[in-house]
Amino acid sequence: MSDKQVLVARIHALPAERIAEVEDFVDLVATKARRLSALERLLAVAPALEAAGAPRLTEEKIDAEVKAVRAARRAPGSDADCS
Repeated sequence: MSDKQVLVARIHALPAERIAEVEDFVDLVATKARRLSALERLLAVAPALEAAGAPRLTEEKIDAEVKAVRAARRAPGSDADCS
């Protein structure tokens, strides 16, 4: 039996409320992985942006952009991807 099969069998043996906790944990790990991947992509293009002479963003501009995107994602009827 593979490690994944053993893990799945152990999860199936848990009570329903514990399975919900496992699901929450898996969601947390997946979100963390997506954020890390996004950061890595950003860092990969940073040298090209600097070489192209793109202006540096201030902390205030970054914060404002993040807030705007989050607000758009929370808006009713938003189809924005929350990754």
